[in-house]
Amino acid sequence: MNTRVAVREFLISRRARITPVQAGLPGGARRRVPGLRREEVAVLAGVSTEWYTRLEKGHIRDVSYDVLEAVARALRLDDEERIYLFDMARVARAETPGSSARECPAAAARVELPATVQWLLDSMTLSSAMVTSKSLDVLAINPLGRALYAPLFESPEQPNLARFHFLDPGARDFHGNWEATADVLVGLLRTEVGRAHCDQALHDMVAGLNEVSDEFRVRWQAHNIVINYRGTKVFRHPFAGPLTLAYHSMDLPIAVQDGPMLSVCTAEPGSADEERLRMLASWVAPAGVVHRR
Repeated sequence: MNTRVAVREFLISRRARITPVQAGLPGGARRRVPGLRREEVAVLAGVSTEWYTRLEKGHIRDVSYDVLEAVARALRLDDEERIYLFDMARVARAETPGSSARECPAAAARVELPATVQWLLDSMTLSSAMVTSKSLDVLAINPLGRALYAPLFESPEQPNLARFHFLDPGARDFHGNWEATADVLVGLLRTEVGRAHCDQALHDMVAGLNEVSDEFRVRWQAHNIVINYRGTKVFRHPFAGPLTLAYHSMDLPIAVQDGPMLSVCTAEPGSADEERLRMLASWVAPAGVVHRR
């Protein structure tokens, strides 16, 4: 998927979810399309129908940010969706004019994490901490994280949060709120695909999940975006029992290109969940067996 395709599918999906009544327009008789018509979005954004039609076909490269802002308001984009739209505009501006959708630079070498990243993770003794790639491969993890996500590491393959969640039957028992976590994982991948259409490893993984998982495919087609990754995770750990943990994720800029993501799970101080985490931490193997990349 190139940027033009991502823009087209995203705008169509956002237009389809808004009713005329929600937009302050008369509902009228029967409608052939769900949500708003293109001409209605154009009126709301203050542009011509021809111009908006061209934008919805993916021609975003030369669109001003003021106009994109007007379209974002017309489509009632939330903060994350607005950021995503502007990110795609920046990607389009960086592309070579007239280049083919299939013309991508040679695959960049995999980013090697500095040793200091692992030191940082290992210093977090009462929080699970991991670093993941755009495609949600686990690149590094601390001892408590390795213990918390033990089922993820049972396979000899590269640990990947999305593949484990949608392809491993044990994931439904491990995640206390499987549906919500599935929504977040697909939203993260959808965001990254829109930002980096030349990342072949990312696209291959998404294509594979689309092919074999109905649960993934339905969520992928919804075009929901997740950028700010935080909230509550519920685990049914095979040894520590039920755990409800707060989690926060943030970008980890370690290279010129977009960096990986640092995710931390921790418990409320003084809670039963903290006691279970302490118990789990006491079972952690020596640091030498921690999964490192």
